[in-house]
Amino acid sequence: MDETDESPYRDDRFRILVCLDGSDQSYQTLKYAAKLGGGVDADIVLLYVRPADQDMHSGGLEERVAQENMMEWGLELPGIKYLKRGRDLLIEMGVMGEDWEERSTHINVDGDPLGDNKIEYISKDGKEIVLKLKVASEIATGILEQWELGHYDIIILGGSDRWRGVAKSLWDPAVAEKVAIHAPCSVLVARELDVGHGHLICTDGTEKALDTVRKDAYLASRCECPVSLISVALDVESEPDAKRYVKEASEELKNMGIETAEAITEVGNPVDVICEAGPDYSVIVLSDTGKTGLKRFFMGSVAFKVLQESFTSVMIVR
Repeated sequence: MDETDESPYRDDRFRILVCLDGSDQSYQTLKYAAKLGGGVDADIVLLYVRPADQDMHSGGLEERVAQENMMEWGLELPGIKYLKRGRDLLIEMGVMGEDWEERSTHINVDGDPLGDNKIEYISKDGKEIVLKLKVASEIATGILEQWELGHYDIIILGGSDRWRGVAKSLWDPAVAEKVAIHAPCSVLVARELDVGHGHLICTDGTEKALDTVRKDAYLASRCECPVSLISVALDVESEPDAKRYVKEASEELKNMGIETAEAITEVGNPVDVICEAGPDYSVIVLSDTGKTGLKRFFMGSVAFKVLQESFTSVMIVR
């Protein structure tokens, strides 16, 4: 079994990291990822992060694990079962073939008998589906460390009801929120994700917002999702500006050969208006603030307030 690190990063690939936890929601997000990454130019990595030494306190496993494919261990670890179910789902959807080349990799991790393990499935066209069982001190840390190893275009993971409940804490953010704050790439936080209703892109006329329009138009085209636009004016006096922002964004789409399904302008609190409009769409799309890490968290941008309050899937584009 190979004991090297991740495969060399290829910048000509569209790379999707899908975080699984065994929930129905996580497999629904995988179906979306499969549609987004169905082309031969896209690779999909299924990730399960396991806290170090979770339920694996006995010794003697290291030699066997280092020599075998993790699917052959015969261990009832949740992560292995969840990854296998994800692989089988991709085969059922026709995204992956059962005859693809298979490579196994094991990396030793101090203090944990299983370490990091992955299986790469590679088609004749070079498309890769990867199953990754990763050890980390906490789930969000493991997800962010995985980005460092592979560099992805988008991370997709399920949301948490904790954000809207009494358990929300400044120093204990939900996993999805922490990843959305710190990840260098775009992040899709999925809630009851239904791919058929299209993307709602929010624009405020800034260059960053127009860049988001361009980037999400590309993503939406990959999954054949219709694209709508919305701009929210704080008051009636600024409503003409909001209409202009939507028109400019629509022109950007037109230049890319994409038709605007709906162009919406509203007056009110941007967070409230966007969240109220969200259920009519599969995904709400917003641009990042451009700030880093803790600054994003403390500045309380519209994007992150929508991320916290919305019952619809939200994508933060970077």
